[in-house]
Amino acid sequence: MDIHNMYEDVVFEMVQTIFDEIQENGNPEKLCLCYQCRIDTTCFALNRIEPFYIVSNRGFSRIEHGGFKRQQIEADITSLIYKGLRLVNHNLRPTAPHDGSASTAPLRTTHPMYDIPTISGRIFNGASFEPVTDVDVSLYYEGELISMRNNNWQNPYKMVSSTPGTFSFWPAQVTAVAPEITQEFKFSIRVNSPDYETLNHFFNLSATSKFHNPQSYALNRTFKLPDLYLFPPGDPEMNEF
Repeated sequence: MDIHNMYEDVVFEMVQTIFDEIQENGNPEKLCLCYQCRIDTTCFALNRIEPFYIVSNRGFSRIEHGGFKRQQIEADITSLIYKGLRLVNHNLRPTAPHDGSASTAPLRTTHPMYDIPTISGRIFNGASFEPVTDVDVSLYYEGELISMRNNNWQNPYKMVSSTPGTFSFWPAQVTAVAPEITQEFKFSIRVNSPDYETLNHFFNLSATSKFHNPQSYALNRTFKLPDLYLFPPGDPEMNEF
């Protein structure tokens, strides 16, 4: 469906402008202005304003000619951006490089690539049927730990209490020799924990090579695995799939 939240464009543009102005003014507070901090600040602001969805050029015109209301919204967004910028800088994402520069987004590839969708699943305690926490879940491709799309996605993935029992991965793209070639990829999920027998779940996923290189994921392109179960030591055969 062709639905778009117009405030995504507004907020991202304002974040870019504010960050660039800070950089041009010498960045007296020595804030990190890297690309990761820009998108983290953008998410902070977007999660705190009401979205404005459109499906046509008429909807676009409405926001372009919102008059005073738009001016007030932009003032509110500016305040949120400065608040988000400082919070993000107090909690820099440890998986991203932070050099304080006004870096740009990753470049789009000019080669055909296999775009692997996001992979998600749930893991439960096989004895109590409760979602598990405090275990590491790893994704392997043909026996090797596979790299993720960017630093915001980790492998291994730590199961935490805020999202009990749920894990997700977004594998990096794989270079193809030509477009429109369908290939089957052999993955496996592995969990090693002293509290449970080792779990290995094997599955195949097909992808077709394309020149298109999406920079964001979509829920409708998520490969969902069946629910998996961990068992206490002593039942290793129950954890082989």
